[in-house]
Amino acid sequence: VHIMTSGGGLVQSGGSLRLSCTASQRIVSVNDMAWYRQAPGNQREFVARITRNGHATYGESVNGRFTVSRDDAQNMVYLEMTGLKAEDTAVYYCNIQPPLDYLWGQGTQVTVSS
Repeated sequence: VHIMTSGGGLVQSGGSLRLSCTASQRIVSVNDMAWYRQAPGNQREFVARITRNGHATYGESVNGRFTVSRDDAQNMVYLEMTGLKAEDTAVYYCNIQPPLDYLWGQGTQVTVSS
């Protein structure tokens, strides 16, 4: 099983991006899913989680700015990011929750210019 993320890029401070996550097998519908991120020199940190019944929770630093959603029929998870700040710059990863090491993948780079 492989998880693929996309949608990252370079955006100005205050801008928005939508990240997408899918998997090579249909694992989204049977798992809680989560987004994480890792900035250079930092440990990987939790960003958002969405349970199988759609309940979402967020890390303190993104609460109110990011929205996680899922489309089980399409085997997709999304992260809508608004009000982006320079400190949101990181590689963003998608994984099941709790995460499995072999599912981290390469992530997608988000760079926010100030």
